Parts: sequence; structure tokens; C-alpha cells
Amino acid sequence: MRNEITQQRKAWSVLIVSTLAFTVCFMVWMMFGVIGIPIKKLLNLNATQFGLLTATPVLTGSLIRVPLGIWTDRYGGRIVMTLLMAATVPAIWLMAYATAYWHFLVIGLFVGLAGGSFSVGTPYVARWFPSNRQGMAMGIYGAGNSGSAVNKFIAPVLLVAFGWNIVPQVYAAIMAGAVVLFWFFSFSDPTHLVTTRVKFSEQLKTLKDPKVLKYCQYYSIVFGGYVALALWMVQYYIGEFGLEIRVAALLAACFSLPGGVLRAVGGWLSDKYGAHSVTWWVLWVSWICLFLLSYPQTDFTINTITGPQTFHLGLNVYMFTLLMFVLGIAWAFGKASVFKYIANDYPDNIGEISGIVGLAGGLGGFVLPIMFGILLDLTGIRSSAFMLMYGVVWVSLIWMYWTEVRHTEVMGVHSPTAPFASTVN
Repeated sequence: MRNEITQQRKAWSVLIVSTLAFTVCFMVWMMFGVIGIPIKKLLNLNATQFGLLTATPVLTGSLIRVPLGIWTDRYGGRIVMTLLMAATVPAIWLMAYATAYWHFLVIGLFVGLAGGSFSVGTPYVARWFPSNRQGMAMGIYGAGNSGSAVNKFIAPVLLVAFGWNIVPQVYAAIMAGAVVLFWFFSFSDPTHLVTTRVKFSEQLKTLKDPKVLKYCQYYSIVFGGYVALALWMVQYYIGEFGLEIRVAALLAACFSLPGGVLRAVGGWLSDKYGAHSVTWWVLWVSWICLFLLSYPQTDFTINTITGPQTFHLGLNVYMFTLLMFVLGIAWAFGKASVFKYIANDYPDNIGEISGIVGLAGGLGGFVLPIMFGILLDLTGIRSSAFMLMYGVVWVSLIWMYWTEVRHTEVMGVHSPTAPFASTVN
């Protein structure tokens, strides 16, 4: 009995300190979403160059996820997470001394290592909990995505008061403190290690599994889209609505904060209602929000019997923020439900599959900001970013319908919602 209580205390300690560490890592990973704005002005960057600047850390954080997932299975999350966070501290500090565009890109690649922390913490915390609570545990850990919102609260204040250079220095100190805290309050359990020697080439073979490909597609939206918009929104508010950077960052946090914190609720919902149901509704809510967000600011003139009349059609800052808030909630639930799929279908190699799916999501977060910039430079329409996301969601909805929904009985005794359905053979 005492052994069981001790194990539960360790599990919750691991979950809490891992979530805190992931929050700091995500805050650092999203740093360019705020400090990139004065850097853009300083270096006179166009939208495509700005997109590449913000996306560079995301590339490293995505590519490193696969080996990190394997190493976590083999060596344990405690040692891998500690070394990963410690490795980012020098790069974060050096960011304050960068002066040329290529400096930021190169240092950004090393800072981006922090983004790989997700593939370490997910299998690490999941193995401390029974299967019926893994969705909740991974959801709470995933709430560390709220580090994106924390960045939007802290960085603008530091930037306005002391200049953008102080932000990397403060973040380096915070990361160093998180390393110490994590090491002293986390634990290792040898029974959680996976003894099989999985190679990277072998892990990539899991992409032949249609289910893994599908989960990669889902995650490229709910996580990749979340990362991309979290990086893009501050400058979007400034350009579209003419807001000051602190106000823009605060409103952008209305998307980032629920998109991170409510992931834990998504984990609970996925445990209760199943990954399929939650993901299906997430995609439909995303489709509606992105359809409305896609419409550009439009002025049109109609010839009436009393003469020409001009009308304006477009979202104001309040409706725009409300839709972004709803979209953030939906994607928070979706991030948790996708990993509930993984926990259900691949319980023996969560680290492997979560690494691949996390890679796909991270690559989405890398590619999308660059595409946002290219579309903006080509069309001059800011809402083209949402038009792109709207099309991506369409692909997922169609894919999910043909592979899952059309095989599910909606009505009758075998329906998931039918009374006593679970007792009917």
C-alpha cells in the first residue's frame, strides 16, 4: 500500500515538473513570434523572410523529435529532458548578440532544440499512469503549449522596457533554472525503458501504416497550425488592425493560452468519449472558424435606385479574436485526442509513434509560416493564411470521413451512443 502511494506521488511529481519544463521550452521555442517583429524592422525583412525567421527554430525542434522519442524509450525521459534543456541555454543567450539575418537563422536552429521536448515528455509521463488515465496525463503535459502565451505576456513587456536583446538573456536564465528544478523533482523507473534497439530508418517504416499517416495529417493541423498561427498572430494584429505590440500580443494570447492550457481537458474528453469523436468535432469547428477568418476585408459598391452605395464586409478585431479563441480551444482538444489515438493503437511504442507524429506536426509548424509569408507577398491579402489552413482542414475532414466515419453506425444498437451498446454483442 505504501509502495503504491509512493509511486503515485512520484507520478504526479514527474507530471507537474515535466509540464513546467515543457512550458519553459515552448516559451523559448516561440520567442521569435514577438522579438521577430523589431528584428524584421531592424533588418528590413519582407513577409517571406519573416516567416522563415520565425519558422527556423521549429525546423530543428521537429527533426529532433524522432531520435528523442527513441532515446526516451531507451534511456528514460529524465536524463534526456535534462540534457536537452541544458543544451539550449548557450544558444538562447547568444541570440542577444546576433546582428545579421544569417546569425538569427543559425542560432535559431540551436534554440529550436527546445521544441523537441514534447517527444521526450509525452512517453515519459504517460508510462507513469495506467492506460485509462494516460489521455489525462498527456493532456496535462501538453498544456505546456501555453508557453506560447507566456511568451506573449513576458516578451513584449521586456521588449518595450529594455529592448529586444534582453529577452533572450532572461529566457536563458529561466531555462537554466528549469533544468535544475526538473532534475531534482523528477524520477526514473527502469521498468519504463524499452529494450528494443529501434533505428531511425526502422521508425520511418511506420509511415507505411495508413493510421500513422492519418494521425500525422491531423496533428499537422492541430499542432502545426497552432504553432504557425502562434508565431504569426502578433504581427497579424499589428498589420491588420494597427495595434501596438503589447496590445497585439495580449490579444494573440487569447488564441495561444486556451490552445495550450485546455489540452488537459481534451485529454479527459478523449478518455471519456474516445479519440475519434473528439477529433471529428474538432475538425468541424476548425472548418467553420477558418471559413469565417478567411474572408478578407472587402469594400463593394452596389448601384441602387438612389445611386451607388458602398458597403464594408470584414471581421472587426473583437469578432476576429473571438473566432481565434474558439479555434484555440478546438485545437487544444485535438492535440490531446490525436495522442489518445496513439496511446490506444500503439501502447508498446508510444515514444516511436509520438516521435513520428510530433515530427509531422512540427514540420507543419515550420512550413506554414513560410507559406503564410509567400502568400502575403504574392497576394497582399493577410487572411490568405487562413485560406490555406481552411484547405488543409478540408483534406483531413474528407480523409477522416472515408477511413473512420462512414464505417461507424450512426443509429441502431451498435451505435456508440445507443443505450447499453457496450453490452450488445
